[in-house]
Amino acid sequence: MKILLLFGLVVLAQCSMVKVPLRKGESLRSRLSRLGLLGDYLSKHPYNPATKYFTNLAQASGEPLQNYMDIEYFGTISIGTPPQSFTVIFDTGSSNLWVPSVACSSPACTNHHMFNPQESSTFQSTNTPVSIQYGTGSMTGYLGYDTVQVGNIQITNQIFGLSQTEPGSFLYYSPFDGILGLAFPSLASSQATPVFDNMWNQGLIPQDLFSVYLSSQGQSGSFVLFGGVDTSYYSGNLNWVPLTAETYWQITVDSVSINGQVIACSESCQAIVDTGTSLLAGPSTPIANIQYYIGASQDSNGQYVINCNSISNMPTIVFTINGVQFPLPASAYVRQNQQGCTSGFQAMNLPTNSGDLWILGDVFIREYYVVFDRANNYVAMAPIA
Repeated sequence: MKILLLFGLVVLAQCSMVKVPLRKGESLRSRLSRLGLLGDYLSKHPYNPATKYFTNLAQASGEPLQNYMDIEYFGTISIGTPPQSFTVIFDTGSSNLWVPSVACSSPACTNHHMFNPQESSTFQSTNTPVSIQYGTGSMTGYLGYDTVQVGNIQITNQIFGLSQTEPGSFLYYSPFDGILGLAFPSLASSQATPVFDNMWNQGLIPQDLFSVYLSSQGQSGSFVLFGGVDTSYYSGNLNWVPLTAETYWQITVDSVSINGQVIACSESCQAIVDTGTSLLAGPSTPIANIQYYIGASQDSNGQYVINCNSISNMPTIVFTINGVQFPLPASAYVRQNQQGCTSGFQAMNLPTNSGDLWILGDVFIREYYVVFDRANNYVAMAPIA
């Protein structure tokens, strides 16, 4: 009995929740705007958030990862032995892990951290190519296996992509090196097992779920918590919402309303909870109506700008999900920076017969602690404390 008890304690010591801090930095859009390059960039590369989820909409323009233009939250992982560090997006809207490699000669690789397989004693190469379509282009490379450290745990034999080409200028200006996808295995390119699945399969975390807190103030405080829920970061009870698909973290929204009047999703609609999309995106017509209701007007760059002095008089927009109201006040959906105030709502040009799809990105997630439950296929949300 004593031996069994000691063995149990060892297992518990090896299996614990893993909190990975996220830092809030400057998005690519803000950087391009600050450098005076945004107008020219957008004129050459029209932005449609729907291309991330409907790759048939993508244009062969050689411009990858356009949907990460507004992302502001980044974390650090390491790969290899000894570890090589990378800044990544923890993205619930994709499933692959990839980073630049020293075999990549694209300008976007040369000014980012690049993985060197020859400097890792635990790296195992494959002959399997990988091409990850994210929107208006792709990352191409090959797959390898190595030890990946996330927080204080090490995932052994984790498959990941090593980029050899990253065409276009987008990643050259981006503040991140690569992406760590947290969606379902069914979305993974080349059938690569996602990082979170290996965390669970290797017994490294106590629960088959993870949770996200995004701070709205300052650069620090945000995190992804693998294997558990931190109750100190939300108030009230978690509201559990069943998934409608096991691909993205997709749920049903009952309605969208302002002052009790339904303005969208009158007969319900589908929504994806996506940490890899900064804005709150929806179909063109209802988003245009929302921009009108909140007093946003389009500038020469196609952004919807808002008078910063009007925020206190702007309406609260309510998303009703599984019978529970999730209000989004103006302080949440107005984005403020040195250039002024802009709307956090973004229209998507959806393919015909796709229905009304919405993307609940960081604009929404900043207001709610979100649990992504793989064991039971649920998303749970509660107001941040």
